[in-house]
This record gives sequence, C-alpha cells and structure tokens, in this order.
Amino acid sequence: MKILVLNSGSSSLKYQVIDMETEKVLAKGYFERIGQPNSFLTHKVNGEKHKFEHPSENHEVAIQFVLNTLLDNQYGVLKSLDELGGIGHRVVHGGEKFSKAVIIDDEVLQEIKECVDLAPLHNPASILGIEACKKIVPNMPMVAVFDTAFHQTIEKDKYIYPIPYKYYEKYGVRKYGFHGTSHQYVSSRVAEIMGKDIKDLKIVSCHLGQGASICAIKDGKSVETSMGLTPLGGIPMGTRSGDLDPSILTYLMKKENLSADEINNILNKESGVYGVSKISPDFRDIEIAMLDGDPQAKLALDVFHYLVACYVARCAVAMNGIDVITFTAGVGEKGPISRKAICEQLEFLGVKIDEEKNNTKGDEIEISNSDSKVKVYVIPTNEELMIARETLELVK
Repeated sequence: MKILVLNSGSSSLKYQVIDMETEKVLAKGYFERIGQPNSFLTHKVNGEKHKFEHPSENHEVAIQFVLNTLLDNQYGVLKSLDELGGIGHRVVHGGEKFSKAVIIDDEVLQEIKECVDLAPLHNPASILGIEACKKIVPNMPMVAVFDTAFHQTIEKDKYIYPIPYKYYEKYGVRKYGFHGTSHQYVSSRVAEIMGKDIKDLKIVSCHLGQGASICAIKDGKSVETSMGLTPLGGIPMGTRSGDLDPSILTYLMKKENLSADEINNILNKESGVYGVSKISPDFRDIEIAMLDGDPQAKLALDVFHYLVACYVARCAVAMNGIDVITFTAGVGEKGPISRKAICEQLEFLGVKIDEEKNNTKGDEIEISNSDSKVKVYVIPTNEELMIARETLELVK
C-alpha cells in the first residue's frame, strides 16, 4: 500500500509518497508561494529534482497539480490514485481532544477548527489542506496526525501553569508541547539502534531547528517537554523567543505602545537567535559570523546553547536520570558546533562526546565516548514516515 503524506503551510505544501511495504520514499516535493502569481513546485523522484512553475491561487489548485504530477508518465510514481491507501495530514494542535491519530470526518474537522485559537499560525493551513483533499478526492480515507498527541501522557502537575485555574477550565490554557511526531520517531529509532526496549530507557530528545523543543521520554512516553500552550514557548529558536519573564511583555507594551498582535509578532518573528544576533534567523549564518569574531553572534549562540543544556537538565529531573540524549532536525543533525557546546555544559551528568565522531552532518551516528555515562546520538528525524505509519494503521 502507498500513503501520501501532506504537510500544509499557510502558503506552502510539503508531500511524500511512501511505499509502506518497504517504507521507501517514491517521490517528495515542496510547493511554495501558494496564493501568489509566482508559485512553483519542486518535485523529486528517482534522485532527480524537477521544478514546475504553476500559478496556484489556493491549496486546492496546488494539491490538484501535485496529484497530476504524481500521475504523470514522466515524473509520476502512480498509475492511478487507487494505488493510494490514504492521505496522512500533519496537524500541529489537537488540544486535549486528540491523544492519538484519527480518521478525519466532519466531526474531527470541526474539532480541529476549534483548536485554531491555540495554533493560529499552523492549524488554519492544515484545515486548508484537508478541505482541498475532500473536494479533489472525496472518497479517499484521510488521517490527522497531531504534533501534540504524543505529549498527552504528561502528568497534570507538569502541564498546568501557576495562574488562576479558571483559565485552564475556560480556555484550556496549559502546556501541550509540539514536535511530538519527531520525538516519537527519534526515541523509537535510538532504542532500536541500541538494541534495547524503549521502556527501559530514559531519553532526552533535542529537536533543534528553526523551531526547537526538548522532550523527556520515559517508558516510551513523553513525560516533559519544553514547548507550552503554543510553539512559542521553551528554548529560544530561529526567530521565536522561548520562555520569558512574563512581565517583559507588559513592560514593552507600555513603553513602546504595542498592541497584543504587535508584541506577538515580535516574539514569534523578531526574537530568538535572530533577535540577539541581529544577523539572521539561520544558525549557519550566525555560526559563520561567530567564527569571524562577531561578538553578537557568539552571544546569541551562547544563550541558545546554555538554555538547551538547562532544559536537558530539567528533563533529567522529570525522569530522575538520563540514559541517552538524541539530537535531530536542522541544527541537531547538522550542527557539530552546537552539539559540542551543549554537551560540554552537561559533563556534570557524565556526558562526554567524541569530537571526531561529532564532526558529522546529517549522519545517523553515536557521538559519545565509550566511557560516557550518558550515550549521545545524532538521529535524522523522519516525521513523514511516522505520519505514514499511523495513517496505514488506521486505514487498514
């Protein structure tokens, strides 16, 4: 059976077609600038990339073009859409309603819409993708896989915020956590590599990229995570602030006469390593500047590395120890400088890395020394495969 995985952004669409018998990616692509006259698709098949310019005023037009491309005699991998067993959609926020993936029906779609206030930058895009598919392939089984679902095992004392409890009761204000699909894949993969039952491991998964979060996984379940009510919380990211003294918000709003939307924009799009470095939201650009002696770039990375290490230690408290730390996503997989700086601040936990092994980008590898009390691995994430697996399980 073949599964189509869709990850809809507000103006973009990522996809993969996976043959579930072999778990091989047959084709994948990225549709950019949807809604703009210069929209285009980058489609990869048989190791070759092909670019197609195709004006797409909305997701429905874009998805139809993707399906046509997948059926194309020259660039496609399907003879008929009947070869697809289902479509798996990544949905960022499922609130408290969804603790696992679900088949999408009208009721589920309505509940996803009710979570829009909790993820206003993400859920509307997923809804666009789902509704477009309902029009184009109305009889195709579809599954929603939620970033928040993996974290529904976190205990209440770790997800309730110390503010008036009525706001949890009225609006669901609590920690939810994100990147759950990535954390779930990486933790299961590292247990497989180590030849151990995941229930016997205490794992800290560090998903470090433009968006970044840390997760403590004990007995195969999420027990603590850094992101909170929204994907803005936790450690600093490319442009997102992470956790702050909440008085900073009201202080700046008064001093700069800022609205709630304006301060939200600053925290989401002008902060993080970009805000401190004043250079770029791309960690690679900041690293280059740091190596060239830019003090602001060094400061931005020092802040990031310190706060990541602090949250790893917090995860140790949540699990009463750590057996293994994993690094994944853009910076985690391709950032030896960041991995080294973070691990050096965790030596008190018995973390020791092999600098030669650490000097790698994108490989699946153990980077800890043989005498390290805590094992350290780089594990490239594969969220699409996890979504495909969960979709297959439900549509079977």
